[in-house]
Amino acid sequence: MRVLYIATSFPEPSKGATIYTDLAEALHEAGHEVTVAVSEQARNKERTELQQERGFNVLRIVTGNYYDVGLVEKGVTTLKIPLLMKRGIIKYFANKEFDFILFEAPPVTNADLVAWAKKRFNCPAYLMLKDIFPQNAVDLGMINKKSVFYHYFKSKENKLLKTADVIGCMSNANRQYILTHHTRLHSSAVEIFPNTKKVSYSKNVINLHEINMREQLGIPKDSCVFLFGGNMGKPQYIDFLCKVVEGCKDEKNMYFLFVGRGTDRVKLEQVIEEKSIHNARVIENLPRDQYEQITKESDIGLIILDPRFSIPNYPSRILSYMEYAKPIIAATDNVTDLKELIEEADCGEWVWSGDVHVFINKAKEMSTSKRLKIMGENGRKYMEENFKVHRSVEILESHFKK
Repeated sequence: MRVLYIATSFPEPSKGATIYTDLAEALHEAGHEVTVAVSEQARNKERTELQQERGFNVLRIVTGNYYDVGLVEKGVTTLKIPLLMKRGIIKYFANKEFDFILFEAPPVTNADLVAWAKKRFNCPAYLMLKDIFPQNAVDLGMINKKSVFYHYFKSKENKLLKTADVIGCMSNANRQYILTHHTRLHSSAVEIFPNTKKVSYSKNVINLHEINMREQLGIPKDSCVFLFGGNMGKPQYIDFLCKVVEGCKDEKNMYFLFVGRGTDRVKLEQVIEEKSIHNARVIENLPRDQYEQITKESDIGLIILDPRFSIPNYPSRILSYMEYAKPIIAATDNVTDLKELIEEADCGEWVWSGDVHVFINKAKEMSTSKRLKIMGENGRKYMEENFKVHRSVEILESHFKK
């Protein structure tokens, strides 16, 4: 099948991999002709380019900066993306034919773009629903339900869901939420399409010849390292993490390492400096090999979500922890079914993110637990059985055949 994947994030091979690059590669390896059209940040590339990456064509269309920017710039870029993406697709793929369109949300503003692409190439479209917007922004107090912005984005969301021939949701709670709040959708068009990834790491073993990241970063050899990797924005409830590191500052056997970027990262940096916290550190970025190495050397993976969420989030970063056989401690809202996943897999601990003291006590307990290795291995096994990327390929192929 000839697949056009309209993407919002698709890092170059040298910059790492995501669940999206894993899926595209797996489709290519399964014999499908994959073409990616991705919106590229202006800070990363000067002009739009079509090039071969990972064995298939990737069109990088410069649209503006979207990540790690203010709300105004992010909003302007969001509005520009569909127009510039359409222009790029027409210019480079005018004579191509596609059998299937794959796309993701957010952003919901791609509704018109996908509707146009469906008509242009006369083929169905599959939505990978990764977040529920604008309700997530309402939950966090970023948008008022009475505002013109909410009604605008809500209309785009409705069109986006209507445009998709099939909607793939990350979990059962996600699916039930969509069906409950969008009653015009037929249940047969809304299915579970879990986050999956390519498993590239075979064993939880540290090679003695590999660089020792603990030593390089000045992390005590015997500390229990809690790793947080990824975006540090509003959804990740950084205020909560600030209270956690402050509440654990005197725990000599605990160390908190935060790797990533995001609008709220500076809050952690300020608390660590102002409170003279020596067992926590924030690193903006690490090369892929070094991040993989520190993941191997860490002991527990952190998942944090704001307790105000009324939508069932399902963070994909949990897959990296499970791949590297790391137990998980999660603090989230009450509506996500991440809690059920952790309990079913027996791969860690979950607490409600509305009570930081319970979380701190649980983290202290885990730092001395003798079950860490067992929980980590349980998570790895559960991932291999449920979240390998071939499962996503099989789901999509079932629609190709139809």
